Amino acid sequence: MAETQALMERLESAVVKLESLLSNAHKVAGMECGTINGVDGGVAPYVEAFDRILNGSVADFLRNSKILEGDVKIHAEMVRAAFQAQRAFLLLTSQYQEPQESEVAILLKPISDKILEIQTFRERNRGSKMFNHLSAVSESVPALGWVAVAPKPGPYVKEMNDAATFYTNRVLKDYKHSDLRHVDWVKSFLNIWTDLQGYIKEYHTTGLTWSSTGPIASAASLLSTLTSGQSPPPPPPPPPPPPPPGPPPVFDTENAKDDSTTTRSALFAQLNQGEAITKGLRHVSDDQKTHKNPSLRAQGTSVRSPTRNHTSTAPKTPPQQSHCPVLELEGKKWRVEYQEGKNDLLITDTELKQVAYIFKCNKSTLQMKGKINSITIDNCKKFGLVFDNVVGIVEVINSKDIQIQVLGKVPTISINKTEGCHIYLSEESLDCEIVSAKSSEMNILIPQDGDYKEFPVPEQFKTSWDGSKLVTDPAEIVG
Repeated sequence: MAETQALMERLESAVVKLESLLSNAHKVAGMECGTINGVDGGVAPYVEAFDRILNGSVADFLRNSKILEGDVKIHAEMVRAAFQAQRAFLLLTSQYQEPQESEVAILLKPISDKILEIQTFRERNRGSKMFNHLSAVSESVPALGWVAVAPKPGPYVKEMNDAATFYTNRVLKDYKHSDLRHVDWVKSFLNIWTDLQGYIKEYHTTGLTWSSTGPIASAASLLSTLTSGQSPPPPPPPPPPPPPPGPPPVFDTENAKDDSTTTRSALFAQLNQGEAITKGLRHVSDDQKTHKNPSLRAQGTSVRSPTRNHTSTAPKTPPQQSHCPVLELEGKKWRVEYQEGKNDLLITDTELKQVAYIFKCNKSTLQMKGKINSITIDNCKKFGLVFDNVVGIVEVINSKDIQIQVLGKVPTISINKTEGCHIYLSEESLDCEIVSAKSSEMNILIPQDGDYKEFPVPEQFKTSWDGSKLVTDPAEIVG
């Protein structure tokens, strides 16, 4: 364990040195309009092609982010650091042979750490005016994990890009008629993933390939590559015998949120196991099998492994991260967060200019009196909402088992990435528009004769060509 920790520290130090070398060699122009390639010739063509992405779409994204300033600018600098970490890894693969899976996981850790840093920044700034910008970046940056995906890394990047469009569309909706700088920002950001898909299609269609020559890569070799320039160092002396095989190290996600987007950081280690996932299993000889050795069945006791330490220890489970429940007015935003088993939540003092943001509430019910601008339910489970009037929109995102009752009026209800949502409309709100995407088990309940009649929202659609355009209609399943 101590040896692994030491390797981690050396690798992190190597990444810091890489950033320093790039910064000193190219200054500000290195990422804005100059060249990123830190060596003149001699690098693999696919490393040079990756540099062109850094000099092109990534540099454009950085420029547009600096124009917007604030949290967007800080987030963009984190994206720059993540791409630099990936560039260092690509340079390493072009000069070294592929090591064991556990060593690959260690070499990928700098990229994983940068992704986690980007996602954590978004979680810590949920009150930011640029939250949709931060969310777009946070949802798509796991695309940098393509280096650990085979045999089709290109579609993986596209999937991450699609995850960002939900938030980039929000940015366009908010600013396309008022501030075109945000429109330019969206275009430059999405161009990064478009260029990366083209790059992968040209150089790594079936996955990243390591060099067939040179020494075998290790955590120490990354630092050697950075300090010695282009050429790999001579092979090191043979290493000492390895310890008994065990499970490969995984990335540290102890402080990561349990949002489905942040857990992608740990994907690298799992993807790199491959067939080596069975290496940690112990071979059982015939004399230790009860169905081939009747004497073992008669003993009624299990055979103890000669190589395993049988010291009785209680299993260690990671501590659950707890949060204090929040119900407060912060400026013009009502924050309702981390409520657990509370069915008497009530907000009465509302104003038209206020909004409500409900986050990670479980088995709870909230009632909102009066008229409010908008309500967002994010990452909640078994949550009930009762409100009088909303003049804007009610949004349900990344949630499960949600019930909403409208007592007055609401023009639009949006449901995205949600499993199970029941909406009880009032007589006044029958003209409400329901917009849904990537969701299931949605039902709208309409008041009729003093009771409610349930109508399911279609989840399956049929698309056909009518000679001039595509026509899509809900599919009716006859059974």
